[in-house]
Amino acid sequence: MRVYVPLTVPGLAEVHKAGELGPAPLRAYAVTPGLREWYVSDDMEELEYAALGRAALASLRMIAADADAPRRRVVVAFDVDDRAATAAPGNDEAALGQVSLGSSVRLSVAAAVHVDADDALEDVTAAVGAVDAADAGDDDALSLVDGAEDHELLWFGVQEIPGLLK
Repeated sequence: MRVYVPLTVPGLAEVHKAGELGPAPLRAYAVTPGLREWYVSDDMEELEYAALGRAALASLRMIAADADAPRRRVVVAFDVDDRAATAAPGNDEAALGQVSLGSSVRLSVAAAVHVDADDALEDVTAAVGAVDAADAGDDDALSLVDGAEDHELLWFGVQEIPGLLK
């Protein structure tokens, strides 16, 4: 199962230094029954892209909680055994695709690191300031969050993490 772990740039730096994500339980996103039902697709690539999007939104919320974090969403993708991930309880939108990993994961086995490109900075910054209002139902704020989601995260290999932290 491919899982997507949301982070911030400082969080990625900590993970890089430690060599692993942990301690457990770790919040991640994956293709769950609830996500399949919500997204209404049988295409695994589309479903995994939706799970990545859910993790990117979680990263945005993490950035909003850290005033010093650079305004770049970060998601690390891992392949784990299906039994390693437990779907989050609940059917609300916040729980869609959310899973809990029961153990730490070595960074060296990550499949990829996904990070915003420089051209997303303005829209991600605006979305960070609007995410709480968007969660409360403000349509203008939701439009700003959607603006960040319009930017696809770039793909990087684990060996490229030091360059991402500069």
